Amino acid sequence: MRTKHVSGQSLEQITGRTGTGQINIAQINIDQITVPEVAELAQRLDQDAYTSPFEGLSDWHLLRAIAFQRPEMVEPYIYLLDLEAYDEA
Repeated sequence: MRTKHVSGQSLEQITGRTGTGQINIAQINIDQITVPEVAELAQRLDQDAYTSPFEGLSDWHLLRAIAFQRPEMVEPYIYLLDLEAYDEA
């Protein structure tokens, strides 16, 4: 079941996913992505059942972009990004 965005579009429509499975992150408004959509994205990454490595890489880049702009949404899924906290001091 695909999660519908408040605009009535699916995550794939919002992210601009093409027939090749690639997304155009530059055209995504991260502020419009909802918690259920992030959960769906994380589930796809966790299952890793992509038809090409580029689909997974595109989803990973999208989750990473969300993590930088809205870290509270990605906190439960940070393990999917292999990001480690570090101290700059």
